[in-house]
Amino acid sequence: MATGQLTRPAPVTPERKAVRKRGDGRAAAWYLAPAAILLGALLLYPIYQLVLISFYDYGQPQAAGRAPLKFLGFANYLDLFENAQFWTVLGKTLGFAGTCVVGSLVIGTALAVLATRVRAFPRMLLFLAALAAWATPAMAGSYVWLFLFDADFGLVNEILVGIGFDGMAHHSWTFGTVSTFGLVAAEVIWCSFPFVMVTMYAGIQAIPAEVLEASSLDGASWFRTTRSVIVPMLRPLLMIATIQSIIWDFKVFTQIYVMTNGGGVAGRNLVLNVYAYQQAFAGSQYGLGAAIGVVMTLLLLSITGLYVRSQRRSDAWL
Repeated sequence: MATGQLTRPAPVTPERKAVRKRGDGRAAAWYLAPAAILLGALLLYPIYQLVLISFYDYGQPQAAGRAPLKFLGFANYLDLFENAQFWTVLGKTLGFAGTCVVGSLVIGTALAVLATRVRAFPRMLLFLAALAAWATPAMAGSYVWLFLFDADFGLVNEILVGIGFDGMAHHSWTFGTVSTFGLVAAEVIWCSFPFVMVTMYAGIQAIPAEVLEASSLDGASWFRTTRSVIVPMLRPLLMIATIQSIIWDFKVFTQIYVMTNGGGVAGRNLVLNVYAYQQAFAGSQYGLGAAIGVVMTLLLLSITGLYVRSQRRSDAWL
């Protein structure tokens, strides 16, 4: 071979791709091993105890050591599935979580699009306001919303009366089932949309400018560009944000418990987390409460499986 002659690199064969992929997989496994060990130590034993307690008649006497444990098998689960209140609470939980997820996605995505179309200073104010909502503790935020919607001293009722809605004077937002769930859902959306907004904004910023410019040169309107170009390219990130929001909103506890005073009048505003708390601690039926926790864990594990699949698809897209 003559001096200075360039040689072509060896072609990348399927065998070399497979070896490289296996090597990347081993490296990723080694990097993730410490976190996996730590999470396993923190999660596996509590989950094991939760499942174990769900098979026993475990109440206050057993917890105090004054009575022996009695193995029940699947009796707690049978009692749970035969209880009409459980299915009612499950339906309310799914409806409440679905409302929160849709609201977070719509508001977060809309504000992300808005952030890409305003100048730097308004964008900075928008992100600061969103991060303030994100950083507010759930309990503090719940009490702030309760104060704003208070029947006697709330700012919202005063504004509504001031603009002509006299019937809203001393209106209680936490008495009716629908209005209470709507109020709590609004508070949950308020503290959840920043995650969606930041995620969608990062995805929009990652879209190549040439793609948007080509769409504009083809005469596509802004709505057509959004529907046909931006949304399909953001679908993997949107899926991740959706699954993550489902996981968060399905297990809401603090906002419901604080804003409904433990589940509302006669348990009209219960969700599964609060229902499990009432059965386990207020009713001293720790076995039944553990069974509810196991059912919730299985539901969330199935949702986590969807999250992992969507993450793999997003990695392939990237």
